[in-house]
Amino acid sequence: MERVARAFWLRTPGHGEVREVPLPVPGADDVVVRALFSGVSRGTETLVFRGGVPESQYATMRAPFQEGEFPGPVKYGYLNVGVVEEGPAALLGRTVFSLYPHQTRFVVPASAVTPVPETVPAARAVLAGTVETAVNALWDAAPLIGDRIAVIGAGMVGASVAAVLARFPAVRVQLVDANPARAGIAEALGVDFALPEEAAGDCDLVVHASATEAGLARALELLAPEGTVLELSWYGDRRVSLPLGEAFHSRRLVVRSSQVGTVSPARGSRRTFADRLALALELLADPALDALVTGECAFEELPEVLPRLASGELPGLCHRVRYGSADGSA
Repeated sequence: MERVARAFWLRTPGHGEVREVPLPVPGADDVVVRALFSGVSRGTETLVFRGGVPESQYATMRAPFQEGEFPGPVKYGYLNVGVVEEGPAALLGRTVFSLYPHQTRFVVPASAVTPVPETVPAARAVLAGTVETAVNALWDAAPLIGDRIAVIGAGMVGASVAAVLARFPAVRVQLVDANPARAGIAEALGVDFALPEEAAGDCDLVVHASATEAGLARALELLAPEGTVLELSWYGDRRVSLPLGEAFHSRRLVVRSSQVGTVSPARGSRRTFADRLALALELLADPALDALVTGECAFEELPEVLPRLASGELPGLCHRVRYGSADGSA
């Protein structure tokens, strides 16, 4: 096998390129993976592309197989689905998910890949990282049967949370977004939709994922007394203000953060990162989640496509990157 691959690198903020990179010789415990699809994490990855990672967060924001440093040059990304071409017999030929950047072939430890269940198409499996974030958030939030819940922000993360919540019994779930076109996403996921000004209040839990100051303020307004806002947004280097006067204290409201970099303390003693990712992949057997993939391009097009994603010229949720032919074959 030719020991070279092609990888997408952010050269400087706002400017990316495809580079030829050497492919190391695999060790006894490694696998060689040929990429089929990868996904662009529209929130985090476009923030990295714009150079919006605060210097204080450089270490926290590192991707597992990142090369280079912020703000650039850097190879960044963490939603990759491929086929094992070399490695242990139990994995050879298997479709696997890994937290690897956009690259045609790569070598990683066998422990760094998770087999994709046969019930999950490879093209849908690029959502695993985002659904894993939703799983961790709901471990943090611990919703109860019959809860009244709003999810503000119908992007990748918010929609993934709503999709998982749609499986909870007797729960009222409303997906809230300022863009009325996102109503179709909610319908596909089987949950209600509302514009912010029309959202139902008296919520036990509001999951906020719009990454806007207005969205976070509206989340507080929708809470019932002693309700909780679970904050999933990543603001990068932006500051936000909150209306913590008025009835915030008298209503005993809670604002709580959740971040996928740590397994929720509610499950940390009993679940590993691998357990959490495997669960996310199982949840992706639901074809309704195909609604979260709203765009696709060839790998070689990434230098032209990512600036359009970062600017908002290409709207939507998950943007899938295709390697090889349309079906993902070489």
